[in-house]
Amino acid sequence: MRTLLHPATRTPVLADLALLVSRVALGVILIAHGWQKFNEWTLSGTAAAFGDMGIPAPTVAATFATAVELLGGAALILGVLTPIAAVLNMVIMLGALLLVHIGNGVFVDDGGFELVLALVAGLLTIAVLGAGKFSIDGIVRRSSSTTTAAATR
Repeated sequence: MRTLLHPATRTPVLADLALLVSRVALGVILIAHGWQKFNEWTLSGTAAAFGDMGIPAPTVAATFATAVELLGGAALILGVLTPIAAVLNMVIMLGALLLVHIGNGVFVDDGGFELVLALVAGLLTIAVLGAGKFSIDGIVRRSSSTTTAAATR
């Protein structure tokens, strides 16, 4: 019954594949939103919109959000510094949740928090579990443990 409810315990590669799919999906969404802020709305337009929404220090917040979404999204896709990228993006999403979306209900069509909450849940999972084997973090970890094991022989 345990393997039915937790298939990765029987086939550990499933957990690594799930982390890979989750990282890439989250990364694509974050890059798209960061690119929209940078290219379509521009940083000054994004800052103006943030100001209209009551976000403190809107120019700093817009620049930070854009950079973290673009660079953090790419880091998630590659699986490099993954927990850091996930946590920084969680900070942005929690700010968006609390400062903008929570009062609008659940549905995104009404400016609600469903997308932001889903992103936070996915980012929290990645922050806690890491990038998995199919990532730069995983390659570095395996390389480091191989080097350490060889040095202790």
